[in-house]
Amino acid sequence: MTIVTMMCNPQQVNAGFRLLIKKYQERLYYHVLQIVKVHEDSDDVLQNVFIKVFRNIQGFEAKSGLYTWLYRIATNEALTHLQGQKRRMTDDLEPLSSVLETGSQDGNLSSVDLEKLLKYAMSTLPEKQKLVFHMRYYDEMPYEDISKVLETSVGALKASYHHAVKKIEAIIKRQDLT
Repeated sequence: MTIVTMMCNPQQVNAGFRLLIKKYQERLYYHVLQIVKVHEDSDDVLQNVFIKVFRNIQGFEAKSGLYTWLYRIATNEALTHLQGQKRRMTDDLEPLSSVLETGSQDGNLSSVDLEKLLKYAMSTLPEKQKLVFHMRYYDEMPYEDISKVLETSVGALKASYHHAVKKIEAIIKRQDLT
């Protein structure tokens, strides 16, 4: 059944859209949350994402996967939200000194503290490197999918990811955690 055929039957459209939301809502929520950092804002952005999807589903040409298309919309909505609110992604991050102070006496950090240190290191990255690192490291997206979401070449993404990893490693090594 095509989208056009479904548009003739509102019950089928509503049922199909509910299935789409059920399947992708959680993954898109956590992606948006990583960008906007605030639960309430993530909910608002996600609501806007699904409104845009509902309004524009007939424009989906299947040149990429449905999830890639949804991911691109979610990313753009989250970035638009940040620009509109003029918030910094690092507002809720602890200062590095407080992260390091919570380490144990022998200089080893817990996994929670290491995660905080990683988030701090990520917050120092330029916006594009931060997005690429997050999509590749946390979401384990293939470069080809990231390329479609961010509308950039795979080579440029690999370079951005490589630079992000090197910067994060340098920050962690500078802390002399051993």
